[in-house]
Amino acid sequence: MIRLVFLFLLFAATTAGYSQKAINIFNTQEVERIEGTLSSDEMQGRKTGTPGIEKAADFIAAEFKTIGLKTFGGLKSYRQSFSMIKPVSSTVKATVNGHSVDEKNVVVFSSASQLTVTNKSGFKVVKIKAGDNFIRDAQRLIAGKENLLVFADTSFAKTFAFLPRLKRILFKSPSSVIFILTAQSVSDFSVSASQQLEEVQLSNIVGVLPGKSKKNETVVFSGHYDHLGIGKPQNGDSIYNGANDDASGITAVIMLAKYFKALGNNKRTIIFSAFTAEEIGGFGSQYFSRQLNPANVVAMFNIEMIGTESKWEKASAYITGYEKTNMGDILQKNLEGSGFKFYPDPYTDQNLFYRSDNATLARLGVPAHTISTSKMDNEPNYHKASDEIGTLDMANMTEIIKAIALSSRSIVDGKDAPTRVKVEELR
Repeated sequence: MIRLVFLFLLFAATTAGYSQKAINIFNTQEVERIEGTLSSDEMQGRKTGTPGIEKAADFIAAEFKTIGLKTFGGLKSYRQSFSMIKPVSSTVKATVNGHSVDEKNVVVFSSASQLTVTNKSGFKVVKIKAGDNFIRDAQRLIAGKENLLVFADTSFAKTFAFLPRLKRILFKSPSSVIFILTAQSVSDFSVSASQQLEEVQLSNIVGVLPGKSKKNETVVFSGHYDHLGIGKPQNGDSIYNGANDDASGITAVIMLAKYFKALGNNKRTIIFSAFTAEEIGGFGSQYFSRQLNPANVVAMFNIEMIGTESKWEKASAYITGYEKTNMGDILQKNLEGSGFKFYPDPYTDQNLFYRSDNATLARLGVPAHTISTSKMDNEPNYHKASDEIGTLDMANMTEIIKAIALSSRSIVDGKDAPTRVKVEELR
Protein backbone atom coordinates (compact mmCIF):
# COMPACT_ATOMS: atom_id res chain seq x y z
CA MET A 1 0.00 0.00 0.00
CA ILE A 2 2.87 2.39 0.83
CA ARG A 3 4.35 1.76 -2.63
CA LEU A 4 1.04 2.50 -4.32
CA VAL A 5 0.60 5.73 -2.36
CA PHE A 6 4.15 6.76 -3.25
CA LEU A 7 3.46 6.07 -6.92
CA PHE A 8 0.42 8.30 -6.76
CA LEU A 9 2.37 11.08 -5.09
CA LEU A 10 5.18 10.84 -7.64
CA PHE A 11 2.65 10.86 -10.45
CA ALA A 12 1.03 14.00 -9.05
CA ALA A 13 4.41 15.68 -8.59
CA THR A 14 5.73 14.90 -12.06
CA THR A 15 2.56 16.15 -13.67
CA ALA A 16 2.71 19.51 -11.92
CA GLY A 17 1.52 22.11 -14.38
CA TYR A 18 -0.68 19.61 -16.18
CA SER A 19 -4.42 20.11 -15.85
CA GLN A 20 -6.14 18.86 -12.73
CA LYS A 21 -8.68 17.30 -15.06
CA ALA A 22 -6.03 14.98 -16.52
CA ILE A 23 -4.74 13.92 -13.11
CA ASN A 24 -8.22 13.15 -11.84
CA ILE A 25 -8.94 10.82 -14.75
CA PHE A 26 -7.22 7.94 -13.02
CA ASN A 27 -9.78 6.83 -10.47
CA THR A 28 -10.97 3.37 -9.56
CA GLN A 29 -14.64 4.19 -10.09
CA GLU A 30 -14.13 5.05 -13.76
CA VAL A 31 -11.94 1.99 -14.31
CA GLU A 32 -14.62 -0.18 -12.73
CA ARG A 33 -17.36 1.39 -14.87
CA ILE A 34 -15.59 0.59 -18.13
CA GLU A 35 -14.37 -2.84 -17.02
CA GLY A 36 -17.80 -3.74 -15.66
CA THR A 37 -19.54 -2.84 -18.91
CA LEU A 38 -17.14 -4.73 -21.15
CA SER A 39 -17.21 -7.88 -19.00
CA SER A 40 -20.93 -7.86 -18.27
CA ASP A 41 -23.20 -10.76 -19.21
CA GLU A 42 -24.86 -8.40 -21.70
CA MET A 43 -21.75 -8.68 -23.90
CA GLN A 44 -22.18 -12.49 -23.98
CA GLY A 45 -18.45 -13.15 -23.80
CA ARG A 46 -17.60 -10.98 -26.86
CA LYS A 47 -16.92 -13.88 -29.23
CA THR A 48 -15.83 -12.82 -32.71
CA GLY A 49 -18.77 -12.74 -35.12
CA THR A 50 -21.51 -12.61 -32.48
CA PRO A 51 -24.02 -9.90 -31.41
CA GLY A 52 -22.16 -9.66 -28.10
CA ILE A 53 -18.93 -8.43 -29.65
CA GLU A 54 -20.92 -5.93 -31.72
CA LYS A 55 -22.30 -4.45 -28.50
CA ALA A 56 -18.77 -4.19 -27.15
CA ALA A 57 -17.61 -2.52 -30.36
CA ASP A 58 -20.40 0.05 -30.12
CA PHE A 59 -19.50 0.77 -26.49
CA ILE A 60 -15.80 1.31 -27.24
CA ALA A 61 -16.60 3.51 -30.24
CA ALA A 62 -18.97 5.59 -28.10
CA GLU A 63 -16.21 6.06 -25.50
CA PHE A 64 -13.77 7.20 -28.21
CA LYS A 65 -16.37 9.67 -29.49
CA THR A 66 -17.02 11.07 -26.02
CA ILE A 67 -13.27 11.49 -25.48
CA GLY A 68 -13.02 13.36 -28.78
CA LEU A 69 -10.59 11.15 -30.69
CA LYS A 70 -10.25 11.45 -34.46
CA THR A 71 -10.97 8.55 -36.77
CA PHE A 72 -8.10 6.66 -38.38
CA GLY A 73 -6.95 7.54 -41.89
CA GLY A 74 -9.86 8.15 -44.20
CA LEU A 75 -12.38 6.17 -42.17
CA LYS A 76 -15.75 7.76 -41.51
CA SER A 77 -16.18 6.01 -38.16
CA TYR A 78 -14.06 4.38 -35.47
CA ARG A 79 -14.74 0.97 -37.03
CA GLN A 80 -11.83 -0.33 -39.08
CA SER A 81 -13.80 -3.02 -40.89
CA PHE A 82 -12.44 -5.82 -43.06
CA SER A 83 -13.63 -9.06 -44.64
CA MET A 84 -12.39 -12.56 -44.04
CA ILE A 85 -13.47 -15.93 -45.34
CA LYS A 86 -14.45 -18.97 -43.35
CA PRO A 87 -14.11 -22.39 -45.03
CA VAL A 88 -17.30 -24.26 -44.14
CA SER A 89 -16.39 -27.50 -45.91
CA SER A 90 -13.77 -28.72 -48.36
CA THR A 91 -12.60 -31.74 -50.31
CA VAL A 92 -9.05 -32.19 -51.55
CA LYS A 93 -7.40 -34.70 -53.87
CA ALA A 94 -3.67 -34.76 -54.44
CA THR A 95 -1.00 -36.88 -56.09
CA VAL A 96 2.78 -36.80 -55.76
CA ASN A 97 4.85 -38.58 -58.40
CA GLY A 98 1.67 -40.23 -59.62
CA HIS A 99 0.67 -41.64 -56.21
CA SER A 100 -2.37 -40.49 -54.22
CA VAL A 101 -1.79 -38.55 -51.01
CA ASP A 102 -3.97 -39.08 -47.96
CA GLU A 103 -6.32 -36.07 -47.66
CA LYS A 104 -5.24 -35.45 -44.07
CA ASN A 105 -1.73 -34.79 -45.38
CA VAL A 106 -2.87 -31.95 -47.66
CA VAL A 107 -3.97 -28.54 -46.36
CA VAL A 108 -5.07 -25.76 -48.72
CA PHE A 109 -5.10 -22.06 -47.78
CA SER A 110 -7.05 -20.30 -50.52
CA SER A 111 -9.88 -17.83 -51.12
CA ALA A 112 -10.91 -19.78 -54.23
CA SER A 113 -13.92 -22.07 -54.15
CA GLN A 114 -12.31 -24.23 -56.86
CA LEU A 115 -8.57 -24.72 -57.27
CA THR A 116 -6.47 -27.00 -59.47
CA VAL A 117 -2.67 -26.90 -59.32
CA THR A 118 -0.01 -28.97 -61.10
CA ASN A 119 3.73 -28.66 -61.55
CA LYS A 120 2.92 -26.61 -64.68
CA SER A 121 0.78 -24.02 -62.85
CA GLY A 122 3.65 -21.72 -61.96
CA PHE A 123 3.39 -22.20 -58.19
CA LYS A 124 6.67 -21.66 -56.38
CA VAL A 125 7.85 -24.84 -54.64
CA VAL A 126 9.12 -24.50 -51.06
CA LYS A 127 10.45 -27.22 -48.74
CA ILE A 128 10.29 -27.30 -44.95
CA LYS A 129 13.06 -29.69 -44.05
CA ALA A 130 13.58 -31.82 -40.97
CA GLY A 131 14.95 -29.65 -38.17
CA ASP A 132 13.30 -26.44 -39.43
CA ASN A 133 10.83 -24.51 -37.28
CA PHE A 134 7.66 -25.80 -38.92
CA ILE A 135 5.00 -23.62 -37.26
CA ARG A 136 7.02 -20.42 -37.61
CA ASP A 137 7.82 -21.13 -41.27
CA ALA A 138 4.26 -22.17 -42.07
CA GLN A 139 2.78 -18.99 -40.55
CA ARG A 140 5.25 -16.83 -42.47
CA LEU A 141 4.44 -18.57 -45.77
CA ILE A 142 0.68 -18.33 -45.23
CA ALA A 143 0.99 -14.59 -44.57
CA GLY A 144 2.91 -14.03 -47.81
CA LYS A 145 1.61 -12.93 -51.21
CA GLU A 146 2.92 -15.73 -53.43
CA ASN A 147 1.29 -18.85 -54.83
CA LEU A 148 3.17 -21.62 -53.04
CA LEU A 149 3.31 -25.40 -53.01
CA VAL A 150 4.97 -26.32 -49.70
CA PHE A 151 6.36 -29.81 -49.16
CA ALA A 152 6.88 -30.61 -45.48
CA ASP A 153 9.07 -33.45 -44.24
CA THR A 154 7.23 -36.34 -42.60
CA SER A 155 9.11 -35.67 -39.36
CA PHE A 156 6.48 -32.97 -38.86
CA ALA A 157 3.56 -35.43 -38.96
CA LYS A 158 2.26 -34.48 -35.50
CA THR A 159 2.78 -30.75 -35.99
CA PHE A 160 1.21 -30.86 -39.46
CA ALA A 161 -2.11 -31.70 -37.82
CA PHE A 162 -2.04 -28.17 -36.36
CA LEU A 163 -2.43 -26.56 -39.79
CA PRO A 164 -6.23 -26.93 -40.12
CA ARG A 165 -6.58 -24.77 -37.00
CA LEU A 166 -4.87 -21.94 -38.91
CA LYS A 167 -7.47 -22.07 -41.70
CA ARG A 168 -10.59 -21.74 -39.56
CA ILE A 169 -10.80 -18.19 -40.89
CA LEU A 170 -8.61 -16.54 -43.52
CA PHE A 171 -7.88 -13.16 -45.05
CA LYS A 172 -9.20 -12.81 -48.58
CA SER A 173 -6.20 -13.14 -50.85
CA PRO A 174 -5.49 -13.63 -54.58
CA SER A 175 -2.72 -16.08 -53.71
CA SER A 176 -2.97 -19.69 -52.50
CA VAL A 177 -0.66 -21.79 -50.34
CA ILE A 178 -0.83 -25.57 -50.38
CA PHE A 179 0.95 -27.80 -47.84
CA ILE A 180 1.70 -31.46 -48.55
CA LEU A 181 3.32 -33.80 -46.03
CA THR A 182 5.63 -36.16 -47.90
CA ALA A 183 8.95 -37.95 -47.60
CA GLN A 184 9.43 -38.17 -51.36
CA SER A 185 11.62 -36.14 -53.64
CA VAL A 186 8.89 -34.58 -55.73
CA SER A 187 9.10 -34.36 -59.53
CA ASP A 188 5.39 -34.30 -60.36
CA PHE A 189 2.31 -33.25 -58.40
CA SER A 190 -1.34 -32.31 -58.76
CA VAL A 191 -3.83 -30.86 -56.29
CA SER A 192 -7.55 -30.34 -56.78
CA ALA A 193 -9.61 -28.58 -54.08
CA SER A 194 -13.26 -27.67 -53.74
CA GLN A 195 -14.39 -25.39 -50.89
CA GLN A 196 -17.61 -23.92 -49.57
CA LEU A 197 -16.73 -20.47 -48.23
CA GLU A 198 -18.53 -17.98 -46.01
CA GLU A 199 -17.60 -14.28 -45.85
CA VAL A 200 -17.24 -12.77 -42.36
CA GLN A 201 -17.17 -9.05 -41.52
CA LEU A 202 -14.92 -7.99 -38.62
CA SER A 203 -14.00 -4.64 -37.09
CA ASN A 204 -11.20 -3.16 -35.03
CA ILE A 205 -12.12 0.01 -33.15
CA VAL A 206 -9.48 2.69 -33.75
CA GLY A 207 -9.17 6.28 -32.54
CA VAL A 208 -6.42 8.83 -33.11
CA LEU A 209 -4.97 11.74 -31.15
CA PRO A 210 -2.90 13.73 -33.70
CA GLY A 211 0.58 14.80 -32.65
CA LYS A 212 1.39 18.46 -32.04
CA SER A 213 4.76 18.59 -33.79
CA LYS A 214 5.72 15.06 -34.87
CA LYS A 215 2.50 13.99 -36.57
CA ASN A 216 4.15 11.37 -38.78
CA GLU A 217 5.62 9.52 -35.80
CA THR A 218 3.11 7.29 -34.05
CA VAL A 219 2.76 5.55 -30.72
CA VAL A 220 0.19 2.75 -30.42
CA PHE A 221 -1.75 1.74 -27.30
CA SER A 222 -3.77 -1.43 -27.87
CA GLY A 223 -5.56 -4.46 -26.51
CA HIS A 224 -8.08 -6.99 -27.84
CA TYR A 225 -11.78 -6.78 -27.09
CA ASP A 226 -12.85 -10.24 -28.25
CA HIS A 227 -13.08 -13.26 -25.98
CA LEU A 228 -14.55 -16.79 -26.03
CA GLY A 229 -18.29 -16.13 -25.93
CA ILE A 230 -20.74 -18.67 -24.55
CA GLY A 231 -19.40 -22.15 -23.94
CA LYS A 232 -19.54 -25.23 -21.78
CA PRO A 233 -21.14 -24.36 -18.42
CA GLN A 234 -18.84 -24.21 -15.42
CA ASN A 235 -20.63 -24.26 -12.08
CA GLY A 236 -23.81 -23.28 -13.89
CA ASP A 237 -22.23 -20.33 -15.72
CA SER A 238 -21.86 -20.56 -19.50
CA ILE A 239 -20.77 -16.97 -20.27
CA TYR A 240 -17.00 -16.55 -20.56
CA ASN A 241 -16.90 -12.87 -19.64
CA GLY A 242 -13.19 -12.29 -20.23
CA ALA A 243 -12.87 -9.66 -17.52
CA ASN A 244 -9.12 -10.01 -17.31
CA ASP A 245 -8.70 -11.37 -20.85
CA ASP A 246 -8.85 -8.74 -22.19
CA ALA A 247 -11.51 -6.32 -20.98
CA SER A 248 -8.79 -5.12 -18.59
CA GLY A 249 -6.53 -4.17 -21.49
CA ILE A 250 -9.30 -2.34 -23.34
CA THR A 251 -10.21 -0.51 -20.14
CA ALA A 252 -6.59 0.65 -19.99
CA VAL A 253 -6.67 1.80 -23.62
CA ILE A 254 -9.81 3.88 -23.01
CA MET A 255 -8.42 5.37 -19.80
CA LEU A 256 -5.14 6.26 -21.50
CA ALA A 257 -7.06 7.91 -24.35
CA LYS A 258 -8.96 10.00 -21.78
CA TYR A 259 -5.73 11.00 -20.08
CA PHE A 260 -3.71 11.97 -23.15
CA LYS A 261 -6.66 13.83 -24.66
CA ALA A 262 -7.04 15.82 -21.42
CA LEU A 263 -3.32 16.64 -21.40
CA GLY A 264 -3.46 17.74 -25.02
CA ASN A 265 0.31 18.07 -25.42
CA ASN A 266 1.43 14.84 -27.13
CA LYS A 267 4.14 15.63 -29.69
CA ARG A 268 3.72 12.30 -31.49
CA THR A 269 0.45 10.99 -32.90
CA ILE A 270 -1.16 8.38 -30.64
CA ILE A 271 -3.31 5.58 -32.04
CA PHE A 272 -5.65 3.78 -29.66
CA SER A 273 -6.80 0.43 -31.01
CA ALA A 274 -9.13 -2.28 -29.77
CA PHE A 275 -8.44 -5.41 -31.81
CA THR A 276 -10.91 -8.09 -32.80
CA ALA A 277 -10.24 -11.80 -33.41
CA GLU A 278 -7.16 -12.17 -31.18
CA GLU A 279 -8.49 -15.38 -29.68
CA ILE A 280 -8.85 -17.04 -33.09
CA GLY A 281 -5.54 -16.04 -34.63
CA GLY A 282 -4.73 -12.37 -34.05
CA PHE A 283 -6.42 -11.28 -37.28
CA GLY A 284 -7.47 -7.85 -36.06
CA SER A 285 -3.93 -6.78 -35.22
CA GLN A 286 -2.64 -8.30 -38.45
CA TYR A 287 -5.06 -6.22 -40.50
CA PHE A 288 -4.33 -3.10 -38.46
CA SER A 289 -0.59 -3.52 -38.94
CA ARG A 290 -1.00 -3.72 -42.70
CA GLN A 291 -2.49 -0.21 -42.70
CA LEU A 292 0.62 1.33 -41.12
CA ASN A 293 4.10 2.13 -42.32
CA PRO A 294 6.13 0.31 -39.66
CA ALA A 295 8.99 2.77 -40.07
CA ASN A 296 6.70 5.49 -38.66
CA VAL A 297 5.67 3.52 -35.58
CA VAL A 298 7.98 4.52 -32.72
CA ALA A 299 6.51 2.15 -30.12
CA MET A 300 3.55 -0.11 -29.42
CA PHE A 301 2.16 -0.67 -25.93
CA ASN A 302 -0.08 -3.72 -26.17
CA ILE A 303 -1.91 -4.29 -22.89
CA GLU A 304 -3.26 -7.69 -21.98
CA MET A 305 -4.54 -9.11 -18.70
CA ILE A 306 -3.58 -6.53 -16.06
CA GLY A 307 -6.49 -7.13 -13.68
CA THR A 308 -4.74 -9.49 -11.28
CA GLU A 309 -1.56 -9.11 -9.26
CA SER A 310 1.68 -10.24 -10.90
CA LYS A 311 3.98 -12.83 -9.35
CA TRP A 312 5.73 -9.87 -7.68
CA GLU A 313 2.38 -8.76 -6.23
CA LYS A 314 1.18 -5.15 -6.41
CA ALA A 315 2.80 -2.20 -8.22
CA SER A 316 4.45 -4.41 -10.82
CA ALA A 317 3.99 -5.83 -14.30
CA TYR A 318 6.10 -7.58 -16.91
CA ILE A 319 6.99 -6.79 -20.51
CA THR A 320 7.19 -9.54 -23.12
CA GLY A 321 10.32 -9.51 -25.27
CA TYR A 322 11.96 -7.15 -22.79
CA GLU A 323 15.45 -8.01 -24.06
CA LYS A 324 14.66 -7.33 -27.73
CA THR A 325 14.66 -3.50 -27.41
CA ASN A 326 15.51 -0.89 -24.78
CA MET A 327 11.87 0.14 -24.40
CA GLY A 328 11.60 -1.48 -20.97
CA ASP A 329 14.62 0.48 -19.77
CA ILE A 330 13.03 3.74 -20.94
CA LEU A 331 9.79 2.94 -19.16
CA GLN A 332 11.56 2.04 -15.96
CA LYS A 333 13.69 5.21 -16.06
CA ASN A 334 10.51 7.28 -16.29
CA LEU A 335 9.23 5.47 -13.18
CA GLU A 336 12.41 6.02 -11.18
CA GLY A 337 11.66 6.45 -7.50
CA SER A 338 8.03 5.43 -7.86
CA GLY A 339 8.24 1.95 -6.39
CA PHE A 340 6.55 0.55 -9.51
CA LYS A 341 8.63 -2.03 -11.36
CA PHE A 342 8.48 -3.43 -14.88
CA TYR A 343 10.09 -6.88 -15.08
CA PRO A 344 11.16 -9.01 -18.03
CA ASP A 345 8.67 -11.71 -19.00
CA PRO A 346 9.17 -14.64 -16.56
CA TYR A 347 7.24 -17.08 -18.79
CA THR A 348 9.53 -17.22 -21.82
CA ASP A 349 8.79 -20.93 -22.27
CA GLN A 350 5.24 -19.93 -23.27
CA ASN A 351 6.40 -17.73 -26.17
CA LEU A 352 4.13 -14.85 -25.10
CA PHE A 353 5.98 -12.27 -27.21
CA TYR A 354 4.66 -14.00 -30.34
CA ARG A 355 1.23 -14.93 -28.97
CA SER A 356 -0.33 -11.51 -28.53
CA ASP A 357 -1.25 -8.58 -30.76
CA ASN A 358 2.19 -6.97 -30.57
CA ALA A 359 3.71 -9.75 -32.67
CA THR A 360 2.82 -8.56 -36.18
CA LEU A 361 4.41 -5.13 -35.79
CA ALA A 362 7.34 -6.61 -33.85
CA ARG A 363 8.08 -8.89 -36.80
CA LEU A 364 8.36 -5.72 -38.90
CA GLY A 365 10.96 -4.26 -36.55
CA VAL A 366 8.70 -2.09 -34.39
CA PRO A 367 9.51 -1.99 -30.66
CA ALA A 368 6.14 -3.57 -29.93
CA HIS A 369 5.67 -5.24 -26.55
CA THR A 370 2.85 -6.58 -24.43
CA ILE A 371 2.45 -5.41 -20.83
CA SER A 372 0.77 -7.92 -18.51
CA THR A 373 0.49 -9.11 -14.93
CA SER A 374 -1.09 -12.49 -15.65
CA LYS A 375 0.54 -15.40 -13.84
CA MET A 376 0.60 -17.71 -16.84
CA ASP A 377 1.81 -20.65 -14.80
CA ASN A 378 -0.97 -20.24 -12.22
CA GLU A 379 -3.83 -17.97 -13.33
CA PRO A 380 -6.93 -19.75 -11.95
CA ASN A 381 -9.53 -18.02 -14.16
CA TYR A 382 -7.69 -17.91 -17.49
CA HIS A 383 -10.06 -18.92 -20.32
CA LYS A 384 -12.71 -19.96 -17.83
CA ALA A 385 -16.26 -18.78 -17.14
CA SER A 386 -14.97 -17.57 -13.76
CA ASP A 387 -12.96 -14.74 -15.41
CA GLU A 388 -15.32 -12.08 -14.04
CA ILE A 389 -14.86 -8.59 -12.63
CA GLY A 390 -15.20 -9.85 -9.06
CA THR A 391 -11.85 -11.66 -9.41
CA LEU A 392 -9.95 -8.48 -10.33
CA ASP A 393 -8.18 -5.93 -8.16
CA MET A 394 -9.59 -2.62 -9.39
CA ALA A 395 -7.31 -0.43 -7.27
CA ASN A 396 -4.13 -2.18 -8.40
CA MET A 397 -5.35 -2.18 -11.99
CA THR A 398 -5.87 1.58 -11.80
CA GLU A 399 -2.30 2.04 -10.57
CA ILE A 400 -0.95 -0.13 -13.40
CA ILE A 401 -2.75 2.00 -16.00
CA LYS A 402 -1.40 5.11 -14.30
CA ALA A 403 2.12 3.65 -14.38
CA ILE A 404 1.81 2.93 -18.12
CA ALA A 405 0.81 6.56 -18.68
CA LEU A 406 3.71 7.88 -16.60
CA SER A 407 6.29 5.49 -18.05
CA SER A 408 5.34 6.27 -21.65
CA ARG A 409 5.58 10.04 -21.27
CA SER A 410 9.02 10.57 -22.86
CA ILE A 411 8.06 8.43 -25.85
CA VAL A 412 4.72 10.19 -26.37
CA ASP A 413 6.44 13.57 -25.91
CA GLY A 414 8.96 12.77 -28.65
CA LYS A 415 12.01 12.73 -26.38
CA ASP A 416 12.79 9.01 -26.52
CA ALA A 417 12.59 6.46 -29.32
CA PRO A 418 13.15 2.81 -28.33
CA THR A 419 15.61 0.72 -30.31
CA ARG A 420 14.08 -1.41 -33.05
CA VAL A 421 13.53 -5.15 -32.97
CA LYS A 422 16.16 -6.95 -35.03
CA VAL A 423 13.96 -8.59 -37.65
CA GLU A 424 16.54 -11.22 -38.57
CA GLU A 425 16.29 -12.63 -35.05
CA LEU A 426 12.59 -13.32 -35.58
CA ARG A 427 12.96 -15.40 -38.75
